Amino acid sequence: MTSHRPPALRMNRLDRLRSMLASVGPLGETHLTLPRSGVAYRITRPTDVDRLLDAAVDDPEQNLPYWAELWPSGIALADAIVARPEVVAGQRVLEIGCGLGVTAIAAGAAGAQLTVTDYAPESLWLCRYNCLANQSPEPATMQMNWRQPPEELFALAGDGFPVVLAADVLYESRDVQPLLALVERLVAPGGLLWLAEPRRPVAARFIELAVERGWATSEPDGVWDGPWPEPNDARVRVRVHRLYRPAAPRV
Repeated sequence: MTSHRPPALRMNRLDRLRSMLASVGPLGETHLTLPRSGVAYRITRPTDVDRLLDAAVDDPEQNLPYWAELWPSGIALADAIVARPEVVAGQRVLEIGCGLGVTAIAAGAAGAQLTVTDYAPESLWLCRYNCLANQSPEPATMQMNWRQPPEELFALAGDGFPVVLAADVLYESRDVQPLLALVERLVAPGGLLWLAEPRRPVAARFIELAVERGWATSEPDGVWDGPWPEPNDARVRVRVHRLYRPAAPRV
């Protein structure tokens, strides 16, 4: 599926977003090939990460610019979506932490009615830009810290999203309970959390607790071992899970 915007309007949107991205600093383009499907994307990304790190010093939340990197988990989740586009096609879909937009490109191209979220507004701009540049529909966006979600997010969710996407969002043990509480409000009853993670113990603990609370797991989509665009990630292996929220509250 290509972008719904006519070519002229799409180019206008790209030009406008490019002007907004001037504040990010110099940008470069990475040619990314999804490991299993072979689908190729062109990803625009910041090239001066030190500048972003300097800017983060003044951030009261001290959130580092993780969004500016191409993480294996996001790539693997995009590849899983390409393999099973029917899971998101025609569905209201939310992504927690969109980064540069790799997963969003795949979800939008598969026909998802997509809303993406991230802490950094620059991430949302680049996600929109990369989706349009790769002929995928421009997603709706919401800036947020998922550890302190705004009420507007839950108003948008309504009775819940049929599909919620999350790639590499679990870093520390303190992330487990907040994320579980969040997805129990965001995923519709019977809906899907599609989770990609680089085999950290904290992710295994999250899945264990979700199952204890009644979530069902399907057979994992598998383990991805690259190749990844960053040489430092050569040994990273990503597991992709599908977790289904209970269709009815537990008694």
